[in-house]
Amino acid sequence: MYRDHTCGELNAAHIGNEVKLSGWVQKVRDKGFLCWVDLRDRYGITQLIFDADRSDATIVETAKNLGRESVISISGTVLKRDAANPKMATGEIEILVSKLEVLNPSKTPPFTIEDESDGGDDLRAKYRYLDIRRRPVRNNLIFRHRVSMEVRNYLSKAGFIDVETPYLIKSTPEGARDFVVPSRMNEGQFYALPQSPQTFKQLLMVGGMDRYFQIVKCFRDEDLRADRQPEFTQIDCEMAFVEQEDILSTFEGLTRHLLKEIKGVEIDKFPRMPYEEAMKRYGNDKPDIRFGMEFGELNEVAQHKDFNVFNTAELVVGIAVPGGNAYTRKEIDKLIDWVRRPQVGAKGMVYVRCNEDGSFKSSVDKFYDGEDLQKWAEVTGAKAGDLICVLSGDANSTRAQLSALRMELAEQLGLRNPDEFAPLWVVDFPLLEQDEETGHWHAMHHPFTAPKPEEMDLLESNPGAVHANAYDLVLNGNEIGGGSIRIHDRGVQERMFKLLGFTEEEAKAQFGFLMDAFQYGAPPHGGIAFGLDRLVTILGGQESIRDFIAFPKNNAGRDVMIDAPASLSEDQLDELNLRINLQN
Repeated sequence: MYRDHTCGELNAAHIGNEVKLSGWVQKVRDKGFLCWVDLRDRYGITQLIFDADRSDATIVETAKNLGRESVISISGTVLKRDAANPKMATGEIEILVSKLEVLNPSKTPPFTIEDESDGGDDLRAKYRYLDIRRRPVRNNLIFRHRVSMEVRNYLSKAGFIDVETPYLIKSTPEGARDFVVPSRMNEGQFYALPQSPQTFKQLLMVGGMDRYFQIVKCFRDEDLRADRQPEFTQIDCEMAFVEQEDILSTFEGLTRHLLKEIKGVEIDKFPRMPYEEAMKRYGNDKPDIRFGMEFGELNEVAQHKDFNVFNTAELVVGIAVPGGNAYTRKEIDKLIDWVRRPQVGAKGMVYVRCNEDGSFKSSVDKFYDGEDLQKWAEVTGAKAGDLICVLSGDANSTRAQLSALRMELAEQLGLRNPDEFAPLWVVDFPLLEQDEETGHWHAMHHPFTAPKPEEMDLLESNPGAVHANAYDLVLNGNEIGGGSIRIHDRGVQERMFKLLGFTEEEAKAQFGFLMDAFQYGAPPHGGIAFGLDRLVTILGGQESIRDFIAFPKNNAGRDVMIDAPASLSEDQLDELNLRINLQN
């Protein structure tokens, strides 16, 4: 065997033992008659010592010439180190090597395999298999494993059954773009990779499975950013014979369990907030409630003077920045430049300094007096020493812009503590949203989401007023899970498809199998899906999901390590009937 211990488990209790270790050479320190080698594996680092007086001369010479990242196996005796290293788990001991075997020499790696590497993001992505050897990356993957196992154990004990659903399915017109897969045996026809197992998990409920879960890969062909990947992992769940309250209770339990077992944090309450309230108070439907800076709508107290910017705006809204009066004019100008960036899109920003003596100084003193600004302070909750930041314009855009500013200020002020966790259920979403250009209705979640039962009669007469029986679980300003009670009645599902612009023939072609299933005793059911990548990232106190994915794609959706996506050969294109005839 190559080893009888790992490089992270030996300590003073093993002194005098003969051991065998294998791993990668982290570092070689040649002091002439003595040579030390740090040997690393997944579990830690152990110091090896090669001594010309106590070791074979050939072994010592071989050790001196070991290259970094070479794979070796050694045998030797555990000794007490003369100078212990308290920063290492194995810092009390070292191994006097009596036998050394080089299992595989290594080229010099393109970057140092250490916690603080000299490799940039692109270089480390190209050699991701080397990057995984670094402790931070390795620990992230182990952390992800811990979270996944806690999820599996909790749901299994709660009676959920892990069922695999197909990866080769049919493309549907709802949601993001599908990744499609040509079928060689069915010329001109294509599979799609699932954006979620939505219809299959509903069919499992029709099949009587009652409680289903799956940690499953999903695929969306959409523009990417730090928290998006073309392939991502969901904790996908569905339950039969439940109402919304049953699902919220069950998955509050799962979230509490994860926070306690993984982070040692106990959460008592999961507040609930209607969608409209979240938009009004925070400007988005996934608010970070770890800190204040809630929106104050200023139309009534700001649109009575000759300041046309406010008078012509659909919404005038502000936030109070705690301690913000300490900002210099230069720092405030930077904030104004920040909201003017194309990514945010504001035309400018009005500010008010709330002085310690109770007076106010604003960028619009020409139009507003102290009494006016006092009312602004009351509406936004500003106190002496704060800064009021005000944006205006059409309601939706302005709320989104101020929400972005709120999060940026919270980051600057250190208000987003990664060790603090504030969950929130956002409920009562609109069922539908209307395209301003075409007037067509689209499902805000997906077309299988049930309307609130008491609003069913409004589906045809006033669809914009109907709320969905849907819910999102938000943690620290990130949506970590979302779901709904599903439609389980064929007639209601047909009404929904008609409202969304499907003809009867189109609905049957796309979803006839589901509506047929509803005729055979479909139970009331609902579910939720957690984004595992995002959940693990938040629990790990980091920002990018790529840090917790073994082999992530870059911003362009490419795997630079294996150089994918890539072209197919002409033979493959012919076999799949995909050859493009340029002459036609």
